[in-house]
Order: sequence, then structure tokens, then C-alpha cells
Amino acid sequence: MNTERKISQFPVKSPYFPETSENILRAMAATDDADWLSALRLRGVEYLTARGLPTPKLEGWKFTNLIPLVKNYTTHAELNFVMKPVAGVSVEPIAEAAEEQWVRDLLNTDIPGEEHNSDPSMMHLANVFFRDGIVIDVAAGVEVAEPLMMDVIAGDEAFSSAQSVIRLGANARLTIIEDHRSDGRLWKNILTRIVLGQGAKLTHVRIQEDSNDAVYTQATNIELAKDAAYEGLNLAVGGSLSRNQVRVAMNETGGVCHINGVNLMRGKQHADTTILVEHFAPHCESNQNMRTILSDQAHGVFQGKIHVHQAAQKTVGYQLSKALILSEGAEMDTKPELEIYADDVKCSHGATTGRLDDEPLFYMQSRGIARDAARALLIKAFAAEVLAVVEGQPFYESLMERVGRWLEN
Repeated sequence: MNTERKISQFPVKSPYFPETSENILRAMAATDDADWLSALRLRGVEYLTARGLPTPKLEGWKFTNLIPLVKNYTTHAELNFVMKPVAGVSVEPIAEAAEEQWVRDLLNTDIPGEEHNSDPSMMHLANVFFRDGIVIDVAAGVEVAEPLMMDVIAGDEAFSSAQSVIRLGANARLTIIEDHRSDGRLWKNILTRIVLGQGAKLTHVRIQEDSNDAVYTQATNIELAKDAAYEGLNLAVGGSLSRNQVRVAMNETGGVCHINGVNLMRGKQHADTTILVEHFAPHCESNQNMRTILSDQAHGVFQGKIHVHQAAQKTVGYQLSKALILSEGAEMDTKPELEIYADDVKCSHGATTGRLDDEPLFYMQSRGIARDAARALLIKAFAAEVLAVVEGQPFYESLMERVGRWLEN
């Protein structure tokens, strides 16, 4: 007698839809590339052909549905980086700089960590359309006093893709202000690679104020050497959908990385901040500090992860996400994570989501401040908690003015 039971199993549904990349791959133009670049493009084409664009079935894209907004893009347009020369900073078009071996080696390095908030889809997409972009290089020991101001401008009714490489030599200092203010309906995808040498420090400010019909996807990979420091600040105001994906590798001892952000969303805007900090070495410090303000039916996402490897003893790592909900229809999804394999660390994460506190609002009104003005002051103070990391810098007031303009609209 056969007593073996038959157990019914549902078929496993694939999280991938390869056909979603068909339209965008049609935007590829025929090129006459060097062998290394042809191989780079081919890897990207093979990846996207097999898996398509990311879908919410993937854990890292669970809260962000990109495909409905980009599925009809079939043309590729130029993406321009406009800036004034600054003494001590070398800036070259990436197509020319790729003749240098160190640039070529960096471009050929894949961003790892797919299972840890670091989906490589946008990296491969940028490789397929490699053409536009810049390489910013500061030699060892050079301290650049003047900020490098950079406007990033995309064309209307098209997909634009670019790559930027930023390298600071040992003990170099640089501040970059990246300003995105494109008009019209567009999709802008940028891959940024940052390499900081021993003791180098980069202050990196990104302002994303594209039109409300724009889609903005940014993947940033940061590598820190011994005692290097990265101070990042992202202010997102524009875009129908924006995704700011950041991966940081703390490769040697003494590294410091602070990732700060303010998202101001209204209407049906969607802002996704996804961060992975990899602590590979001991005695390093990382801090993620995010503020999201949502009105109407806006949707905010924060996915932050600190991954402490076994060798990374004496790690200090913090995460904090605070969201302010101004309307009943707004939504915030938060997923902070810690994955720790070292014994001697100080790590924590926290997240809060709520509406404006009635008590200070009532107090301000009792002192003769109109309700709308009181609300604006409290909201501005909420954002200023993060923007204060660059207080005293010449561009700080400009950031606060942009917050003020958002509140007035």
C-alpha cells in the first residue's frame, strides 16, 4: 500500500517581467565603441533583457512602481552638466576621461549588494546608454575653498541617462552643489560613483526640483578609504516619481559618512530614498537622517539599512526617519534595518510618522500668529533640523528659501 502523500504546491511567481525593458532598449542607437565599452553595454543589455525594469515584486522596489510612468519612453536625449570652472578641480566629459585606465576600471566595476537595498537595474541601464556625463577629479592635498556649482539639465519628452565620477585624492576637500531643474515630461537616470582617498572630505548637496511630470532615478555608489568623510544632503521637491538610491562602502578604518535628506511632496508625487551602508572595517561611523513632509496624496518611502560585517568592530551607526503627514490621503512607508555580525558596536534605528503637534500650534496662535503662518513655521523648523548640517555655508539660505517657496505654493 502506497502511503506517500502528494502535496500540492503553487508555482513560484517570478518577480521579473523581461518585456518591461523592450521599449527603452529600442532607444539605443548604433555605436562604434571600443571593445571594453561594447562589453559594458552588452552586460547591461543582457541583464535588462533577462529581467526587465524593476517591479514592486522585488523587495528593494516594494513600495515604488516605476514601470507605469516610464514604459512608453522610446527615445534618448542628451543630458547636460553645466558648471563654471573652479580652481583646483579637474572636470572632463566622461567619454574623454574614459581613455584613462582608472576611469575605465571604475566604470567596469559592478555595484554589489543586490540583496541589501542595492538593486543594480539603474546601473545597467546607465551602462547601456553610456555617453553623457562628467569626471570630477581633485588631486591629493588640494583643499578647494569655492563650491563647485553644477546644473543638470535634461531634454523634454525623452529618456536621458548619464554617469558621473567624482574622485578626491588623499586629504583633498571639495563641496559640490548639484541642481536638477529640468522642465517638461522626462525620465532622467543618473549613475554616480564617488571615490574618496585617505583623509579626503566631500560635502555633496543635491537639489532635485524637476517638473512634476518628470521621473528621476539616481544610483550613487560611494567608496571611502581610511579616515575619509562624506557629508551628503539631498533636498527633493520636484518629480512625479523620484528614487534616490545610495550605497556606501566603509572600506578602511576611521571613515565617516553622513547621509541627510529632506523630501517635500504634494499632489500625487512619490519620493523613494533607499540607502545601504556597508561597514567592512572597524572604527567607522555612519548616520542616516531623513525628513519627509507629505501633503495631499503624496507618497514617501524610506528604506535604510546598516550592514555591519564581522570585521567591523567599534562601528557606530545610526538611522532616523521622521515623516510629517499634512493630509489624510498622504502615505509614508518606512523600513529601517540593521544587520550586524560584529560584537562591539553602537547601532540604532528609529522612525516616526505623524501630523503636526496641536500644542505648539495652539501656543503660537495664542500669541497672535495666524494658523497658516504657525503651520508654516513648524514645518520649516521640521525641515531645518536636517538642513542645519550645512548651516553657515553660503548656500544654506538658498536651501531654506526653497523650503519657503514650497510652503507658499
